[in-house]
Amino acid sequence: MSDRLLDIAGASTPALYRVADAMLLLNMSRSVIYDLIRRGRLRTVNEGRSRLIPASAITEYVALLEREAGVAR
Repeated sequence: MSDRLLDIAGASTPALYRVADAMLLLNMSRSVIYDLIRRGRLRTVNEGRSRLIPASAITEYVALLEREAGVAR
């Protein structure tokens, strides 16, 4: 297992994730991640030319999905 996957698995929790890491965490494709970003459902920050996703944004997105699922019931 690579160091990056160990980080994602919880050995240590980074504050910012690359899009590829968010894909693994959320089990979504690259195009879906970018669509979520474009629609404002997944918050990002830019550092230089890199688009990064804060860990808090991933938590907020999962909470949003849970709220939406609760409303649908």
